[in-house]
Amino acid sequence: MAASVMKEGKKTESVVIVKLAECDCCGLTEECTQAYIASVREKFEGRWLCGLCSEAVNDETVRSEEDITTNEAMDRHMKFCEQFKSSSPPANPAEDLISAMRHLFRRSLESPRKNKSSPSTSFSRSKNCFSTLSNEEVRT
Repeated sequence: MAASVMKEGKKTESVVIVKLAECDCCGLTEECTQAYIASVREKFEGRWLCGLCSEAVNDETVRSEEDITTNEAMDRHMKFCEQFKSSSPPANPAEDLISAMRHLFRRSLESPRKNKSSPSTSFSRSKNCFSTLSNEEVRT
């Protein structure tokens, strides 16, 4: 992959090397730069995790009732992935993926947060989505 870069008023071409990285949890492969692969491996103790699995590991550390390390959260998530892979294939994979994402989203919204002093990162409605009507508007 080539990218154009302006340097000292001259347009130069730079080559960005992209490699396939395979998730150590679920096996998904993604095209990534070497720098991105290295930063993910550094964060997850030498393992490369896809975006979905890294979010699941982060959620596991937050959701856990006791303090656990990133490595312990990864081990828990990897066990879950192994159980999922060993099960029979789903009849409708698209619906199963949607259902799994819905479950993960709901679980993250309902899970208590360890640090109550930090602002909440969960989705919530700040105001009612319906406009309020005054008594005069209702009478007319």
